Amino acid sequence: MTAPGGHDTDTTKKGPATRDRIPLATALAANAVSITGNSLTLIGVPWFALDTTGSPGKAGLVAFCAALPVLVSAIAGGPVIDRLGRRRVSIASDLVCGLALAAIPLLNRAGLLQFWMLCALMAVTGLFHAPGETARNVLIPDLARHAGTPLSRAASLYDAVSRGARMTGAALAGLLVAFMGADTVLYVDAATFGASALLVLAGLRGIPSAEPLRGAPPLSPAAYRADLREGYAFLLRTRLLVGISLTIMTTNGLAQSWGSVLLPLHAREELGGSASLGLLVAVSGGCALVGALLYGAVGHRFPRRPVFAVGFLLTGAPAYVTAAFTDSTVPLLVVMALGGLGAGVLNPILSTVFYEIVPEELRSRVGGASTASVLITTPLGGLAAGFLVERAGLTSALLAVGGVYFLASLSPLVFPAWRGMEASRAAPAGSAGLSRPEPSTPAPVPGPAGTPPRR
Repeated sequence: MTAPGGHDTDTTKKGPATRDRIPLATALAANAVSITGNSLTLIGVPWFALDTTGSPGKAGLVAFCAALPVLVSAIAGGPVIDRLGRRRVSIASDLVCGLALAAIPLLNRAGLLQFWMLCALMAVTGLFHAPGETARNVLIPDLARHAGTPLSRAASLYDAVSRGARMTGAALAGLLVAFMGADTVLYVDAATFGASALLVLAGLRGIPSAEPLRGAPPLSPAAYRADLREGYAFLLRTRLLVGISLTIMTTNGLAQSWGSVLLPLHAREELGGSASLGLLVAVSGGCALVGALLYGAVGHRFPRRPVFAVGFLLTGAPAYVTAAFTDSTVPLLVVMALGGLGAGVLNPILSTVFYEIVPEELRSRVGGASTASVLITTPLGGLAAGFLVERAGLTSALLAVGGVYFLASLSPLVFPAWRGMEASRAAPAGSAGLSRPEPSTPAPVPGPAGTPPRR
């Protein structure tokens, strides 16, 4: 079969002599190292802010300064990735992030670090990290073709590696903070971004899809606006893509309310504290990793829509309802483990469909547009959950949020347009998503057992 970008994705016809697995392995390894660094940032920077300022409010402001630019870069970064080249963007992104993070402890030791500097440096990391991760993500189809790896398996490996890196990075950050201090975490964090840049520099040389877009006019304000408009136009004229984006936008906000307010509060009041919270998060994340690996091994044998629908139903509402009616850890642990397995199949399916549907030359722009759309509600999830708990109580809040999540997770079963998940496998080259509705989004669909979207 030929993908919309004109690349032959039927890797089964390639002989062993034509396969080159090094670029795919390089992209997976670089992304794992970079995401490990991102996880170190998520743990190390708040601790550093608390150590140096003593103010939870200022620590929260630092987190906001790091998060908001991610949305900005997702909205506007697609055309830049295409014009500069995905390999160059990935390298530059990691180098800038590494330098910004290393500057924080260096300036602090020199006695020069001001609070506004900390906020600004974290804003730089947020602005540059997302384009680098997007650049590596949209390379996966071409690298899978070179490796002779089925696209669904490559997408599952990408998701599994990302999940594993987040878990490893968070655990490593906790140990480093406890035994060596937050300064050390930031130095290690900077080193991981440097290692990722070196991997991409050496391992993705000579890959045509990683180089700058050929034949494009010079980047000008008019050309930039045209490129940006083209990505959003592709997204908006595809009914299923819009439907998926709206669904994920909803569930991302609900998942943020769970992870930032509802689950921590339930753990503190009913489950005995932070140890139970850590256990629940670790088990759900581990099961999500297993789910992604299982789908990579056998998922291509099954129809996508039913598998996605079942995974989606398991991922969200059951955990909210269970938490509302139990004051012990074991029942919620079992439900979140099942939800983790369900969450593990979601991203690989969505990524595979995205790769099949969106033309290769539009992937950066459409990927940025879809990522931006699903991030919009994320900052609001925690605020809404806190307000709801104060007004109605924790149990009512859990049931209300779980009910909305359940309704959202019915979308693949209720709306006929979702049947396009299966149609994308057999769509003629260049036709999918253009003349009829097709699905497309590389962004995560997290729930209680999922992970927040990162780009």
